[in-house]
Amino acid sequence: MRKKDKTKFPVARIKKIMQMDEEVGKMAQATPVLISKSLELFMQSIIDDVCKHARVCNSRKVTTTHLKRCIESTECYDFLKDTVEAVADDGDGGGAEA
Repeated sequence: MRKKDKTKFPVARIKKIMQMDEEVGKMAQATPVLISKSLELFMQSIIDDVCKHARVCNSRKVTTTHLKRCIESTECYDFLKDTVEAVADDGDGGGAEA
């Protein structure tokens, strides 16, 4: 009996998004499941890092400033720098280095 994979992100939607690209042809059935799991692990990692950054700043809330500062100070998130560039700092102390 085949084990049913539980994912947090909709596999059908991921497959549909991937197929919107003309260069993507047929794909193995496991591919969208792996993308979903990878997305889940990435989201967990960035959320954990942003929460650590908020704790260092003695904040009880995670704000967009914490997310921006985390992305700017963590090398593995360099590819997101252009995305958060336009986010305004809200002056809550999120600028402290982690």
